Amino acid sequence: MLQIHKIKALLFTVLASAQLAPATSVAQDFSDSDSREIASYVLNEASLQKYAKATRSLGDIKDQLPSSCDDEEGVQSLDAAAARLGAIPDVRVAIESAGMTTREYMVFSFSLFQNGLAAWVLSQPGGGLPPGTSMANVDFYRSHEATLQELGSLTESDNCDDDADDDYDDDNDDDYDEEGAAAM
Repeated sequence: MLQIHKIKALLFTVLASAQLAPATSVAQDFSDSDSREIASYVLNEASLQKYAKATRSLGDIKDQLPSSCDDEEGVQSLDAAAARLGAIPDVRVAIESAGMTTREYMVFSFSLFQNGLAAWVLSQPGGGLPPGTSMANVDFYRSHEATLQELGSLTESDNCDDDADDDYDDDNDDDYDEEGAAAM
């Protein structure tokens, strides 16, 4: 059970801020140049401060954030993700007033997603650093994980599959021990 909750917390943290474009878009639909831009982005303190300020502002207007629940295809590029954010005036102002463009906000969000997953992979037995992943970014993610979880909770959505996940947890929590192994 503990392992399942750690995985859910990790994914929630990085996906909450990237809810405007499904995370699968990075791996499946984005161009090679967009994927390279995300992979080469260097996470740093200055950008985190801007991202945190923008995310806190977005938390105040989270009801205006677009949902990807009904968007089966998702966005096809970083430009499309940024345009989706920029199309909502209050969202654009919240991000720009923090000193970021909507594109920078999305690149940072997707970089967090990738590096958060890499941190999780490395924590697994036999896990190795995924190709093209910066260990410095993974270390940055790990050292700021508590802050990122707090930020993720600010833009948490109550829609989509959240209810199904809650039903799963309620029905199956007693079926696993603390290490996530099936109870006998």
